[in-house]
Amino acid sequence: MSGKTLPVQLDDIHAAAARIEGRVLRTPIVESAMLSERVGVPVHLKLEHHQTTGSFKLRGAVNAVLSLSVEERARGVVAASTGNHGRALAFAARAEGSVATICMSSLVPENKVSEIRRLGARVRIIGRSQDEAQEEVDRLVAEEGLVMVPPFDHPAVVAGQGTLGIEVVEQVPEVDTVLVPLSGGGLAAGVAVAVKGLKPSVRVVGLTMERGAAMKASLDAGRPVPVEELPSLADSLGGGIGLDNRVTFAMCRDLLDDVVLLSEAEIAAGMRHAYAVEREVVEGAAAVGIAALLAGKIESRGPVVVILSGRNVDMEQHRRVMNGEIIYGKDAA
Repeated sequence: MSGKTLPVQLDDIHAAAARIEGRVLRTPIVESAMLSERVGVPVHLKLEHHQTTGSFKLRGAVNAVLSLSVEERARGVVAASTGNHGRALAFAARAEGSVATICMSSLVPENKVSEIRRLGARVRIIGRSQDEAQEEVDRLVAEEGLVMVPPFDHPAVVAGQGTLGIEVVEQVPEVDTVLVPLSGGGLAAGVAVAVKGLKPSVRVVGLTMERGAAMKASLDAGRPVPVEELPSLADSLGGGIGLDNRVTFAMCRDLLDDVVLLSEAEIAAGMRHAYAVEREVVEGAAAVGIAALLAGKIESRGPVVVILSGRNVDMEQHRRVMNGEIIYGKDAA
């Protein structure tokens, strides 16, 4: 790992861990007997969906807000979000006496929008893509002086998400492979720096959906590229990575050992397994690691840690998935 060239390093993640201690939960990790038997090595589930706001995003949001000056917090913070970052930033801003404005596309589920409003944030629904929502963020920064806290492409956000990786190594020191949901790359980049910094031999694999996987398309192209956003059970993994991406693209390119794509049917199977077998309610984006194991798309010589990244699923959608309905794409019932 070329630590000298990375915009976020292990020291930054240790500093973030100290900064956010007491403001976020150290989430539990449990072994899945059925997945372990199926894969042939121990499989551990990192229950990050038990985090205070229902997803890992709280780590990065809290670290970013605490890294701002008092004057910057007073101006208010703004971000584009597919839901979970907006919820986390709204929570973190309110805790520190600031106000968040969250810009989202019309594809964001209503349950996530209403929760962000409940936390006291201003909400703007703009267009049908995260790129369009980002244009509104840029306008608010320029015209109203708000401080942007991006959902992933920001060193403080990446460092905050990386604290999860420190916990993984501390909780499962013998870990061989870590499965991380992959969207804009903030979680994957941060976890990879932490895990590989502490134990260089560990493989870190990004998991994402087939429908609109912007980071995968960008890695294949060798540069950030635009990708059409499409409805998916893994809606939290939607959105572009930004054509001017400064942090996460290069980190994912240099640090991820592989990227695995999942169909809607496979994601649905992961959600059903999480609920029926593990007794955990997770959103589609959080189920991709389980989905990859069930689909036989992951090989590991030793213990696997699967990050269950969030639980903020629309419960009507969850009910339909549990009942065997596939909602999107060619797998639609």
